[in-house]
Amino acid sequence: MSKQDSLIESLRRMGRVIVAYSGGADSAYLAWAAKQALGDNAIAVTADSASIPESHKRDAEAFARQFGIRHQYIKTSEFDNPDYAKNAPDRCFHCKDELFNVLEKFGAEQGIEHIIYGVNKDDLGDYRPGQRAAKLHEVAAPLVEAGLTKAEIRHFSREAGLPTWDRPAAACLSSRIPYGTPVTIENVKQVEQGEEEMKALGFRQFRTRYHGEIVRIEVAPEELPKALSVEMAGKLTAIFKRLGYKYVTLDLEGYRQGSLNEVLKVLSV
Repeated sequence: MSKQDSLIESLRRMGRVIVAYSGGADSAYLAWAAKQALGDNAIAVTADSASIPESHKRDAEAFARQFGIRHQYIKTSEFDNPDYAKNAPDRCFHCKDELFNVLEKFGAEQGIEHIIYGVNKDDLGDYRPGQRAAKLHEVAAPLVEAGLTKAEIRHFSREAGLPTWDRPAAACLSSRIPYGTPVTIENVKQVEQGEEEMKALGFRQFRTRYHGEIVRIEVAPEELPKALSVEMAGKLTAIFKRLGYKYVTLDLEGYRQGSLNEVLKVLSV
């Protein structure tokens, strides 16, 4: 039995599930697999939160519609929680705690016992406080249980014809704000606007890190030559100064996932 077959069989045994669904490669694959296993007894639920880009919500909705997956938005209120807004290193715990609380209430109303989310085997070695919230709420991780890595998820997604198979890694907008700098709807929207402008310029894998008056742009190494041209420097400067930044910088190390966690590694040494 392949890992995918094992995943679908384990989902089938659950009977009815809620998929915590952001629309990224992992949660989209999990939502698709749940649909194969359970049909309309699987419902994908997306958080209606300011920390998720509007374009990601639209993509999530379009994917669900394309593959006939039941889909719903549910409002979350993590920005109202001072423990989330202060942006300590455990911010992600408070975000996921809010999400799973809301999904538990929704599940109780719908008579659905199982909540599942798209963490994969590779994620287990990273600093992810949200996984602690999942354990607290007894949220299942079927991709981990099936032993699926990110590369395998992309492989099976491509085989299934899912357009998300090569979608760049994504994270919530609050992850662009350094720990200790309060997250607000205003500064995450500032980040969102800048990243949408960069997508319009043709960049694919990047982050815009918010540092108050400074924006620090990370671009994938293969895209750095494009970003380093004089013409592009002028375009980026104009975009980000229009958004309210005084200084526009390009990180010469390029894009790397979770770069704001680097300070945690320094502090722990």
